[in-house]
Amino acid sequence: MPVIAFRDLSISSKSFVLLELLVFMSSLLVAISANQLIGIVDFTLPPNNVLFIYALVFALTSQLTCLALGLYNSKLRENFRGLFRRILLAIAIAFSIVTLVNPLYGDFALPIELLALSSLIALVLMLVLRYGAHRVDFFGFHKRKVLIIGAGQRASIIEKRMRRDVDRQSFKVHAYVQMEGDSADGIERETKIRLDGSLVSYALDNEIDEIVVASDERRNNLPVDELFACKIRGIEVTEILDFIERETGQIAVNLIYPSWVIYSNGFTSTNYLRNTLDWLFNAAIAFVLLLITWPVMLITAIIIKLDDGFSAPIFYRQERVGVDGHPFYIIKFRSMRVDAEKHGAQWASKNDDRTTRIGNFIRKYRIDELPQIYNVMRGDMGFVGPRPERPEFVQNLVKSIPYYNERHNVKPGLAGWAQLKYPYGATEADALEKLKYDLYYIKHRSFFLDLLILIRTVEIVVFGKGR
Repeated sequence: MPVIAFRDLSISSKSFVLLELLVFMSSLLVAISANQLIGIVDFTLPPNNVLFIYALVFALTSQLTCLALGLYNSKLRENFRGLFRRILLAIAIAFSIVTLVNPLYGDFALPIELLALSSLIALVLMLVLRYGAHRVDFFGFHKRKVLIIGAGQRASIIEKRMRRDVDRQSFKVHAYVQMEGDSADGIERETKIRLDGSLVSYALDNEIDEIVVASDERRNNLPVDELFACKIRGIEVTEILDFIERETGQIAVNLIYPSWVIYSNGFTSTNYLRNTLDWLFNAAIAFVLLLITWPVMLITAIIIKLDDGFSAPIFYRQERVGVDGHPFYIIKFRSMRVDAEKHGAQWASKNDDRTTRIGNFIRKYRIDELPQIYNVMRGDMGFVGPRPERPEFVQNLVKSIPYYNERHNVKPGLAGWAQLKYPYGATEADALEKLKYDLYYIKHRSFFLDLLILIRTVEIVVFGKGR
């Protein structure tokens, strides 16, 4: 979901999140009520205020695991079997977490049988709710009606890149208004109109909620007075760059002009205090992750040796470009043959025949990235940020892709917004697509966005979406 704050969600999305919150809370309360009637297990009933807090903790924990497994991704493309698998795993993880937290309630701790019953009830109710939402397209309600000013190349990005229903869950395009200077090879399939009368009257008569300015030629060509009048009457007026950014979670690099970057919100510069706090935060997480994953890393090292022979190296070091363009060396588990780059640096590709047998597995589940904990502790990387690229590739990408160098204004990371939103990249065209998401992250980066990315990365690891 490109928008982050709860207040920015559509009415239907907010309703769905709150409805599931009530479902999870009700699951615990129903389980306790059933126990009082049937007598499944004997325990002292806590006061109502404690029960409410426990139900809220149970609900929020369950929703957090649902978020981590992609169940609140509005563009999730899964059949119901896929949804069932995610819901089952989310409920199981939430049950494990709540069971660990339960002893902290002391005398008011609930029997584990009741927690298990609550999770079972939550699972059944969630499946029913999600099945209904899956069938009726719940997220399609309350769409904004949008009028696009322009029908040329700039406007065609909406038609070409946001053509599926899943890309237009919060809006529907009423029409594209043809303007002087628009490219002839713009909008091809959708409705184009020419306005002979007032833009204000047309917008009010057709109940337009938002006007997006996307004309190719803007100088002395926009109906500024009419747009101002629309704004006064409560119709939202949005620039095409801001519209794409809001709806897709990326910045359209090919549409950027310097004044937009200068005057738009975001892209705030870092300072010494923030850098210090970032390092402390990342180093602390790295240390905890090291304590948790060292057995996995030890087993991986042993298997690599057994697979490739005891003379083969376990790790490999590779130069990458870091913050402000400074090079550094990342450390990863070796997932390719020792002679993988005997012909020079090259992009890794899907189903790359240079990958070893164990390499396929550790790349799929991101195990090969674990040694980069060392890079995080050194301060070369953070846990969240644009993925660092190799200098050989960066030299060419900076020349061919506008604003590519801007991604080096922040520290690179193990996980990133581009990795969540764009599945895999092995070409220059893929690098352009990922840059759009990287610039969005740089513009909006915050502690909460970083936290969201880390939580959502769990989905990639659990379901083996890495390469």
